[in-house]
Amino acid sequence: MFHSARLKLTAWYLLIIMLVSLSFSLAIFRIATSELDRVERIARLRAESGFLPRPSISSSPLNPGESLRLVFLDPDLIAETKNRLGLILILINLGILGTSAVAGYFLAGLTLKPIAEMVEEQSRFVTDASHELRTPLTSLKSEIEVGLRDQNITLAEAKDILQSNLEEVNSLQTLSDALIKLTQYRAVSNNLDVTDVSLKNLAESAIKKVEGLAKSKNITLNNKVGDLNLEGHLPSLTELMVILLDNAIKYSPEGKTVFLSSEKNDGWVYLSISDEGPGIDEKDLPHVFDRFYRADKSRTKSDTPGYGLGLSIARQIVENHHGSIKALSLPGRGAAFTVQLPLKHNPKTSGFSKPIFS
Repeated sequence: MFHSARLKLTAWYLLIIMLVSLSFSLAIFRIATSELDRVERIARLRAESGFLPRPSISSSPLNPGESLRLVFLDPDLIAETKNRLGLILILINLGILGTSAVAGYFLAGLTLKPIAEMVEEQSRFVTDASHELRTPLTSLKSEIEVGLRDQNITLAEAKDILQSNLEEVNSLQTLSDALIKLTQYRAVSNNLDVTDVSLKNLAESAIKKVEGLAKSKNITLNNKVGDLNLEGHLPSLTELMVILLDNAIKYSPEGKTVFLSSEKNDGWVYLSISDEGPGIDEKDLPHVFDRFYRADKSRTKSDTPGYGLGLSIARQIVENHHGSIKALSLPGRGAAFTVQLPLKHNPKTSGFSKPIFS
């Protein structure tokens, strides 16, 4: 589809360029030929009126009639010049046509590339979401069909089926809520309600939201976030920290510690959340922020729930604040997520100017 669109766009580029080029060439040809005719006409008039001196017969080997012709522009030469000018303009336009075809095809590709990427992303999103929705829906359907076919089903068995169905419904709700959050954060990327945020208070608020999960696994939260202030959207930054803490707790073995730390440098705030879990395999690191991606071989040795949307939401929140996020890990030695946020919203530059970890 995009190949055909690229060819059509290239054709339109060529049409516009050649119309302009031919128009200019025609104008140049007409102006040049008109000037040649004008010069020839003026020279003839001056010669005929005696304004131009004629070569003397004694000083010229030519006869008087031939001497008169010397002051005229040769009509054959004028015609040949016009023909050569026309040929040169044709060759120039052929060169423009070839060059424009190549350049137009290249520019058409650049023009369509963002559109192609967006369509591909939407298609992948629909495919991934459909795949994730199919599993709980299939489970729901199977359990209900089995229950309906069982004529001797007891009340306890029916309650077990309903309980299982409720778990699947909760799973579907979790997935839909995550998809809605991801969509919402993308929609408000340039319209954040920015306020002055205390990073220390932000960390304490996020820790309260995950304390229950941490206690259930006997995990200690070692908070060393400093008293730093930055401009940002408080609800989404809280969501960001909750996602990272929840991720660290889920993948940490029981009795381990999750560490929180912060640093300020050159107009940026660096927030780090690290765990003592199994770590992330090197081949999975570039994809941990991809939608629906889960590093099964390195991070899911236990049955860890989730759809792989949390870190995608986290990355979107960070990008909304014109910051950066990255994951660092050594398999078997835990993982660390580092967020870099500007002290002032809408900075001129973004990206990791000074990574904390090496």
